[in-house]
Amino acid sequence: MNNPPMKTRKRPWQDYFGALGRAHHSASAQLESSMPLLRHLDELRRRMLRAFLGVLLTTVLSFVFTRQLIDFLASPIGGSQALVSIEVTENIAIYMRVALLSGLVLGMPILLYEILSFVLPGLKGNERKWLLWGVPAASLLFLGGVAFCWFVMLPAAIPFLVNFIGITTHVRPANYFNFITTLLFWIGVSFEMPMVVALLAKLKIVTARQLLKAWRYALVLIALLAAVITPTVDPLNMGLVMAPLCMLYLVSVLLASLVGRS
Repeated sequence: MNNPPMKTRKRPWQDYFGALGRAHHSASAQLESSMPLLRHLDELRRRMLRAFLGVLLTTVLSFVFTRQLIDFLASPIGGSQALVSIEVTENIAIYMRVALLSGLVLGMPILLYEILSFVLPGLKGNERKWLLWGVPAASLLFLGGVAFCWFVMLPAAIPFLVNFIGITTHVRPANYFNFITTLLFWIGVSFEMPMVVALLAKLKIVTARQLLKAWRYALVLIALLAAVITPTVDPLNMGLVMAPLCMLYLVSVLLASLVGRS
């Protein structure tokens, strides 16, 4: 009669090394699964560094003509001689602010290219046109927003604010340039709506049908955005901001439809 085989008892050191091996295997599997995320983070770091260096270069170049740009931006108020500085560091602060804004505007194509290259990484040959026309189109939209603010909004907003209720206003450079550069920048950014929507449609996040159905919500969001951007509380200036944004929303729906078909 054969006796049943006896089970050999594992020794403590065998249990220890077995647990250590399983932990090593689990850690290796987690490391392999996290490698794509690490590669994406490294790609994001490199593109952010390139964008920063590009904007830094354009900012340094902007110092060459910042003085002339300050005189140009002060023209709606009557020139830089109409401004009254009351602080020692005020003039140099506005000089640096205007130079930084100029560098950001000039470096916008570089910044947009790095963003699109990161968001749309695996483009095929026939999809490279997204970068070829996307960067110039987004840059033109931003400049269009800046031009709209300069030629349409500011001529109406500056006299209204300065001459409100007839009190003599001595405008400080810091207050004036903070106001005008902030307005120019955010109006330019708001004009990027068609490109943002086209990108979301390309990533299958939104569709033209969804945008058409949500036009009421879009109108409310546009009104809130216009209220935040508009420097005055009167409906005229708010309407000046809402009108082009509503037109841009319709353009966004059209772009989303074209991207969806492609």
